[in-house]
Amino acid sequence: MQTWGQLTEVTVGRAGVLPARRRGGRFAHRSLCGLCAALLPPEEGGPHPEALGAELEWFLSKQPDLVALGARLGAVGIDGLSRALTGSSLLRLSPERRSSVLDRLVSTSVGSQALTGLKALVLIVSGAAAFEEETLERGREVPPARLDAEIDVVASMAWPTKSRADVIVVGSGAGGAMIARTLARAGRSVVVVEEGRRHGVDEFRNGRPIERFADLYRDGGSTAALGQPPVALPIGRAVGGTTVVNSGTCYRTPEKVLKRWREEMGLTMADPASFGTYLDEVEATLQVAPAPMDVLGKNGEMTLLGAERLGWRSGPLRRNAPGCAGRCQCAIGCPRNAKFGVHLNALPQASAAGARVVSEARVDRVLIEDGTAAGVQARRPDGSTFVISASTVVIAAGATETPTLLRRSGIAGHPAIGRNLALHPAVGVAGRFDEEITSWRGVLQSAGIEEFHESEGILIEATATPPGMGSMVLPGHGKELLREIERADHLVTVGAMIGDESNGRVYGAKRTVIRYDLSQSDARKLLKAIEVVARVLFSAGATEVMTGIGSVPVLRSASSIAEELAVARPSELHLAAFHPTGTVAAGGNASRHPVTPEGRLRTTRGVWVADASLLPSCPEVNPQLTIMAMALAVGDAMVAGS
Repeated sequence: MQTWGQLTEVTVGRAGVLPARRRGGRFAHRSLCGLCAALLPPEEGGPHPEALGAELEWFLSKQPDLVALGARLGAVGIDGLSRALTGSSLLRLSPERRSSVLDRLVSTSVGSQALTGLKALVLIVSGAAAFEEETLERGREVPPARLDAEIDVVASMAWPTKSRADVIVVGSGAGGAMIARTLARAGRSVVVVEEGRRHGVDEFRNGRPIERFADLYRDGGSTAALGQPPVALPIGRAVGGTTVVNSGTCYRTPEKVLKRWREEMGLTMADPASFGTYLDEVEATLQVAPAPMDVLGKNGEMTLLGAERLGWRSGPLRRNAPGCAGRCQCAIGCPRNAKFGVHLNALPQASAAGARVVSEARVDRVLIEDGTAAGVQARRPDGSTFVISASTVVIAAGATETPTLLRRSGIAGHPAIGRNLALHPAVGVAGRFDEEITSWRGVLQSAGIEEFHESEGILIEATATPPGMGSMVLPGHGKELLREIERADHLVTVGAMIGDESNGRVYGAKRTVIRYDLSQSDARKLLKAIEVVARVLFSAGATEVMTGIGSVPVLRSASSIAEELAVARPSELHLAAFHPTGTVAAGGNASRHPVTPEGRLRTTRGVWVADASLLPSCPEVNPQLTIMAMALAVGDAMVAGS
């Protein structure tokens, strides 16, 4: 049960009230506090609005300026609506009158969407604070499964202004780590340049959950694709990339996907036989195995029960988490070092072969001389720059950052660069049970249902969040929302993803801007996914199901699911995505694919790509293994061609 912990006193919060006011302005701060009071009224047992407002201000300081400005302007606008309707600011109103102001706001689609975004910010901050003590205590209950690995990491402030290597790899995540290992083992001198910093298990055991979240993700976790509806798109930024914060779920690339890539798109490295060998190697590196039932947790157990009663194919998910103790903190750094990201295997293996990692360095551009790669120029946190010279550059910055780096470097001449973005969009659904579930006591992503995967492209995965950080699915505001939060330990939470059309695009050079337009067919698939998950939850014994859809927030009967969802609009869907792909696709058609089937950028000699950008369409499963296997294939092609 949520207790709000440190947020019951005005002066609590690392940011402090006065510094928060100085950062955002007194009026904006008061408006943010009023929003907190309206969403979680202290008179009904919610946190003190000044303390929560201070924590919210600190969190906004970790977001991009536009996000922080938008949040403050949104809060000021809602406070202005309160003054227009009642003559008073939100903070001065009774809980009932605050609630009536928000009721008026959500009566319009624009107002409802604005409040949804602000509510998500408030709930993630309040939830993390409320469960902070429990999160830390559970993380420390068992010792680390392994120590931090030995990696030759040098912070950019200590790196020389000029240096040289055979190969530079931009990005240290799934693709970058694997190709760095291949090239270093082949005798190349390799430098990996990573924008994030290195994190360790002591930090994950002792750091505040909200600080870990803000520090481990690009833009403090606020990355999103613009569109109707918008899509939340959290992307990891650390030595080890997103593998430090992903769920650890490991699916092999479906054979039908590999065949489509090979036969329809000319991606010869996707031949199922040879690619299977690479997948085997990745699985061995990551020590992939099914999630153990003794740590699965009731969230996964109830999902499997519902599937079993329906006769649907299901089972514990395969994961790279040897030694997992079910602490449900994968997304903010595993306090056991059990989630086996590349910072614990491929990167230290690359380092053992001679590769070096420069951390906290943003690559400004790839240097080009006479149409050939000559190195990179990167920027340190203090704004100073340094140059690493090399005749070969591998870009593994991820599907949202690789296109912008190519543009900054003046080598994005191919018209398809930045296009073809698929996101593998997901919806979250929650079922309420009479019995206590406590979804965050177990594996974060624990069980999968594949009954509709082959036939309709819907992949279902029981997914919890770190304690307190999943309240966004709960409907309402004010007293109603507090009541829902108090009963959150009776929820089973399940996500469903669809294999989507490639309808997105990455714009920008200095800064990435993502646009994603959900197609009508994909919207229908997502609504079907909600229907399917609701059937699972009702079959397991749920008394009601929360959809996350404003016009149909709660389903109360299994017999009327389809009928009730028929009135839902696609623009109401609350979407998240974790698997962007395809923006610099590899393939055999020179006009459609900026990268050759071997992984070389067509427009520039000496530049290769080895990340999710390469995948020519949505892989229809969690793509970690696919990206890493593809990087191995590209690395072998580079070695063979030298």
